[in-house]
Formats: sequence, structure tokens, C-alpha cells
Amino acid sequence: MLKFVKNHLETITGIEIYPLISLVIFFSFFVALFWWVFTAKKDYINRVSRIPLDENIKF
Repeated sequence: MLKFVKNHLETITGIEIYPLISLVIFFSFFVALFWWVFTAKKDYINRVSRIPLDENIKF
């Protein structure tokens, strides 16, 4: 089954760019997430972490 798929994908022209695009999207998502985690305000993180325990929290 895998041999059939591999042979079929090798016949498509321009297919080489898709793994590169997916790697760039994956890498940029995690870089952005990493940046957001380190720049988030501590007050916001504490308030959001208490949401499951606090019944009367307002946003």
C-alpha cells in the first residue's frame, strides 16, 4: 500500500514544496506559542488558571 502511494506521489510535479510548507507552518506556530507564553502577563495566567475553581469569575 505504501509503495503504491509513494510511486503515485513521485509522479506529481511540484509536490516537493508541500513538506517544506508544512514544516514552516509547524515551526512558526510553535515559535508564536512559545513567544506568547513568555510574554503573557502573570495576572492573566493566574486569573485563567482559577477559572475551573471559581464559580463567580467575570471577564
